[in-house]
Amino acid sequence: MFNITHPEIDKYIEEVSTDENPILKELDRATHLQENMPHMVSGHPQGLFLTMLAKSMNAKSVLEIGTFTGYAAIALAQGMPDNAKLHTIEVDDEKESIIREYIGKAKLDHIIDLHIGKALEIIPALNTTFDIVFIDADKMNNDAYYELCLPLIREGGFLLIDNVLWKGKVVDASANDKMTKAIKEFNEKVASDNRVQSFILPLRDGILMAQKL
Repeated sequence: MFNITHPEIDKYIEEVSTDENPILKELDRATHLQENMPHMVSGHPQGLFLTMLAKSMNAKSVLEIGTFTGYAAIALAQGMPDNAKLHTIEVDDEKESIIREYIGKAKLDHIIDLHIGKALEIIPALNTTFDIVFIDADKMNNDAYYELCLPLIREGGFLLIDNVLWKGKVVDASANDKMTKAIKEFNEKVASDNRVQSFILPLRDGILMAQKL
């Protein structure tokens, strides 16, 4: 297994980035105190990237699949105008309390709609066109989410998929587990999909960015 970037590089990036939003900083700490897998939180540089992308696009309609404790949803919403709407879907109902607590603290209740349940069942009922879709959920369903969401994205909009470098295992010849194979196959599929143009941003565990043509 390979490190995506050297830990000292990660530390340096944090140091020279705009300061973390205080509510997101508090949420990051709460996640590390309360959750068994706190590394799943998006974190500061990725959060800034999401905020800046949403703001640069003037995104008014966003979908997130996989809320976890709400960091990425809040970061995205902070880059969106007051009349925008962000739908975020989390399958684990035990996360609902912390998600709603921090959406409230961020004063983003009017933008963020939290859905608890299975994304593949919830998304068809939303009947919405999206500027951005951010997928950070169960990796074995990446392809299903991709095919379900791509028709819902406007031309020029972005579909983002997290963890596509899978801790470097995608370039480890000895990694033959089912998850790694599925992620590699998915990455290759998107690269050859003439409906989008795409590349992988080596931020944290890798974000695949696919822009709908």
